[in-house]
Amino acid sequence: MSKRGYHHGNLRQALVDAALSLIEAKGPTGFTLSEAAKQAGVTPAAVYRHFAGREDLIAEAARQGYEIFADVMQYAYDSGQPSALAAFEATGRAYLAFARKYPGHYIAMFESGISVNHSPELAAVSRRARDVLERAATELSQHIPEEKRPPPAMFSAHIWALSHGVVELFARNSPGTQSPFPPEDLLETGIGVYLRGLGLLPKDE
Repeated sequence: MSKRGYHHGNLRQALVDAALSLIEAKGPTGFTLSEAAKQAGVTPAAVYRHFAGREDLIAEAARQGYEIFADVMQYAYDSGQPSALAAFEATGRAYLAFARKYPGHYIAMFESGISVNHSPELAAVSRRARDVLERAATELSQHIPEEKRPPPAMFSAHIWALSHGVVELFARNSPGTQSPFPPEDLLETGIGVYLRGLGLLPKDE
């Protein structure tokens, strides 16, 4: 993550950026508010003028991550238009790209134990991100005969789970889980198998 100089007026963001750096290095439970304050160059007491505690600080890091994530997903979706298939596949790849580029945010969002309902703001932005993938699934599922069509929410949840699993097992350097295939290839072929099962891709593609 890039380092920037901060003025006291931007202390709240300085603390969030310090937390992101510590989360990436030590995990969401591996640092204290005092460490975040020290990294931001302020006293521990100053943290409490902006956050009620470490959970609130991590929740703000997660909220900012979801803002970026939602924008990344929306951009991917838009880049695939007007093809519903290309738009859907692009959102799956965007998940992996986000986890690679923003590991601190990703951990705060998905591995910290912070509920998306921690605040109305966090709930709203996480819903915005999920809505992009669900919209892509809705459009693509129109090409499936109605009697074979899964609900769009289930359709998108399957791909979200597949993307998340590839990230967690093979894209985050977890010990003992190295794959002989690049994570991008695993995700692309996995999505392909799923879409073929729904009749959305030719069997020989």
